This record gives sequence, structure tokens and C-alpha cells, in this order.
Amino acid sequence: MALLKTLTVLLIALAPYPAAADTYLYMAEEDGCSWCAKWDDEIAHIYPKTAEGKTAPLKRFDLFSETPDVTFKNRVRFTPTFVLVQNGVEVGRIEGYPGEDFFWSLLTMMFKRANIPLDQTG
Repeated sequence: MALLKTLTVLLIALAPYPAAADTYLYMAEEDGCSWCAKWDDEIAHIYPKTAEGKTAPLKRFDLFSETPDVTFKNRVRFTPTFVLVQNGVEVGRIEGYPGEDFFWSLLTMMFKRANIPLDQTG
């Protein structure tokens, strides 16, 4: 029994830090959103490969459909809106898509303000 307890403690201690698993970037979108389409063309294909995408995987939701189980600071009103969520709570937001360069800068600032370290692995 003691061996089982020791092994359990070791497995828990060696498990990866759970914060990244509880961190997501939600994207509110709607049919016909031209700025959503522009983001898809410029960013969507690369986002999962970036440190930001590894730290906060993208989850999409339709603005006029069922909203995710997240505590938003304010109602989401525009598309696209990107909401950084940690442990089910909004910690940052970008309303609109300002273009590729500005998007990455704003996203980086959001992570820094929320004190979320980026996944720098592979």
C-alpha cells in the first residue's frame, strides 16, 4: 500500500503543469464575417504551430449560438472577438481583427498582462 501511495505521488509530481490545458483562446465568429475570413486566411493555419497556439489552443464559437461555459468580463458583441480564457475565466480580449502584425502584438501583450508564460517547446 505504501508503494502505491509513493507511486501515485510521483506520478502527480511528474505530470505536466495543468495551466496550459486550462488556457484557451476563444474566437467569437458569425456567418458572413469578412474579418473572420481574413483572420482565417492570414492566421488560422499557423496559430496552432505557435507558442501562443500551444499555450492557448483555439476554440471557436458562433456569436448567435450557444456561448461557451466561460465567465466573460463583458458580453461579446462583435466578430471576430478573441478572448483569452484561463480556468474558465476571461483574462484578456481583442475585439476585431486589426491585421496580422497588430494581432500578434496584441496577443503577446494579452499573455503578458495575464501573466501566462508561453509554451516554448517544439
